[in-house]
This record gives sequence, structure tokens and C-alpha cells, in this order.
Amino acid sequence: MKRTIVATLTLFVLLLLDTPALAQTIKLGTLAPEGSPWYNIIRDMADAIKEETGGKVRFRIYPGGVAGDDPDMVRKMRIGQLHAAVLTGTGLYDIAPETQALMMPMMLASYEEFDYVMTGIAPRLEAILESKGFKVLNWGDAGWVHFFTQRPVVRPDDLRPLRLFAWTGYTAYVEAWKDAGYQPVPLAATEIHTGLQSGLINAVPATPIAALSFQWFGLAKHMTDLNWAPLIGATVISMRKWQRIPDDVKPILVKAAREAGARIRDETRQLSDDAVEVMKKHGLIVHHVPPDVIAQWERSARAGYPKIVGKEVPAWVVAEVERLRNEYRALHSSK
Repeated sequence: MKRTIVATLTLFVLLLLDTPALAQTIKLGTLAPEGSPWYNIIRDMADAIKEETGGKVRFRIYPGGVAGDDPDMVRKMRIGQLHAAVLTGTGLYDIAPETQALMMPMMLASYEEFDYVMTGIAPRLEAILESKGFKVLNWGDAGWVHFFTQRPVVRPDDLRPLRLFAWTGYTAYVEAWKDAGYQPVPLAATEIHTGLQSGLINAVPATPIAALSFQWFGLAKHMTDLNWAPLIGATVISMRKWQRIPDDVKPILVKAAREAGARIRDETRQLSDDAVEVMKKHGLIVHHVPPDVIAQWERSARAGYPKIVGKEVPAWVVAEVERLRNEYRALHSSK
């Protein structure tokens, strides 16, 4: 009888110990609303990983800011309430300020420049994120940030009187906006819609897909056609959770995640243009920026750099982004 009990208990303990290897559930948060292009790609990635791992890894997705905005999701990953998240540049900044160098206003001018710089710097950024406790599963971008406003904006002086959304908690960036002559209003991203409704803000830096997905453009019907900055993003998982994933499953997870990242990049770039056309059919007014005015925006953006470079973002990584950008421009100067 005793042997039977011991054998049963031993089997039970072994099953408990083996359960994490047999079925890992990854709780993943994202700001992408359910049904949006980003959400659909994330869902497809989760489905592919579940199928290819034979159910050993499953995702539970919390879309549309249910798990909070980027800073909330980073905090929840650190304490184990979430395991992974699809983060924008703001969330990545919370983990590793170095990533913000890719989003310096008016630093990069085209997707080609961005891709070249990202290829050169990604390995170093991934190593930094890993040292902070997060594994990068994929990189992506959500298109170019433009200004969506309640009044026409073409020149920097047109934007300065408007109350401009800024991420809450980022004092240096708020001060950089102020130094450049603007009126930033710190808010959580989840409060943008109500802020536009109430008049607390009347300008939002956002990508076209975000403006369409969250319906911000309905309250801010003017878009400045200016590539202010690329909105980078990444899917990250806490190293604590990553280490619990079976080694034979990790390559499958990374492969599916990288494929999803490439799909996000490619589809987003096309969908960004499509989103503008959809919004135009529903009242969006696009204001084009002449080449000579782009130079004004560049000077205005650079005015805020001293508050950020070397303080919020390490100077070495900004210099490296600029070096890679200049290298690309030298290689393609004939174009």
C-alpha cells in the first residue's frame, strides 16, 4: 500500500514538473485593437506557434489596451502579470532608452534609410534589451508619425499654438517640446480620444493606421504630410518566461515571430497609404509640406535635441544612427 502511494505521489510530482514544458501559456498585451491589421497579424502568429509546437506554447492575447498602455505593460511584465507585449517606441524606451535614437524627429527621411540603419544597429539594441531582462522576438514599424490636428498645420508655427499630446511620465520629452516652442499635454495613450473630445488636446502625433484604428482622425481631421519620425515597435518577452520555454521550441517561436515582424513591416507600409485614402473619404484633409518648409521642421526638431541627447538617450547611439544614415546617403547620393 505504501509503495502504491509513493509511486502515485512520485508520478504526480513528475507530471507537475513536466507541465511547464508541455504547455506554456504566454500572456501577451498590445495596444492594437481587435480586428485591426496589427491584431490580425499577432493572432496569426499565435495560431502558427500553437500549431507548430503541437500546443506546447499558446498565447493569450490582451488587445486594445486592456492590459494598459506601453508603460503599464512593461511594468506588468516586470512583475510577472504579463509575459510578453507588442510595444511601440515608448514601451521600448522604458526598457532601453537607446531604442529612442531610431525615433529622433526628422533624423530619418525614408523607409530605405530606416531599414539600413535598423539592420546595422539591431544586434546591439537586442543585446541591451536582453541585459535588461527582455528577449526581442521581432522588430517592426508602424509607419511614419504625422500630425493629426483640429486645425490646418503646414509650418512649425501652425502647430505651436495647439495643445499637443505627449506621453505622460516623460518629462524630458515634454521639456524638449516646450523648448522648441510647443504646448505639450502629457496623457496616457488610452486617453487620447477623450482628450480630443474634451478639447484638452487638439493635436496628436500618430501614424495613419493608429489614427484610423482608434478613430482619432474623426476628431482631428487635418493631417500634416510630413515624415516626422518612424514609429518603431517590437514584440518582447521577459527573460524569466523565455527561460521556461523548452529549448527545442524556442527556434519555432522565434521563426514565427520574425515572420510576423516582416509581415507587420510590409503590410503596415502599404496599409498606411491605404488608411490615408480611407480617412480622406471620411473627411480627412491632407496638407502637403513644401521642401523649403521641411527645412523649418528640421531646425525645429533639432532645437529639442539638447534636452534629450546625452540625457534621456545615450549620445553614442544617436551618433551611430546618424553615422549609418549618412553612410546610406553617401552610398545612394546619385539617387
